[in-house]
Amino acid sequence: MDATDRAIIGLLQTEGRLSNLELAERVRLTPSPCLRRVRNLEESGVISGYRAVIDPAAVGRGFQVLAYVELEGQDAETVTAFEAAVLEIEDVVECLRMFGRPDYVLRVAVPDMEAYSQLCLERLGKLPGLDKLTSQIAMKALKPGGVLPL
Repeated sequence: MDATDRAIIGLLQTEGRLSNLELAERVRLTPSPCLRRVRNLEESGVISGYRAVIDPAAVGRGFQVLAYVELEGQDAETVTAFEAAVLEIEDVVECLRMFGRPDYVLRVAVPDMEAYSQLCLERLGKLPGLDKLTSQIAMKALKPGGVLPL
């Protein structure tokens, strides 16, 4: 990966809807080589996808919670069952497996406190292998979905 590839990635991270023509102009390439580079970055997995950034409040998911999960055990069966169950909960928008405690950090997006309370009672509290669930409510997102430094 050279400086031009890094420039392409940097632009697409912040302006993913740039046309190939505009992208090529910004990185000082003609359109064909620029498109080839973008396709190579996609095929090699450097660019893994494109998506719109959504305002959670605008779609009724403005109540953001970080849930810290500790499991009863660390055996493969417990971990696999827990991870499979978490993947089925659409309100969990991000799940990170951690070294040390907690075992997992979940980012949950729901409409309000009542919805989170229901989620805890009906889904999160019943996750396989769950030992402890601790929650913190996000007051403000200062740097959501950050851009990777290149």
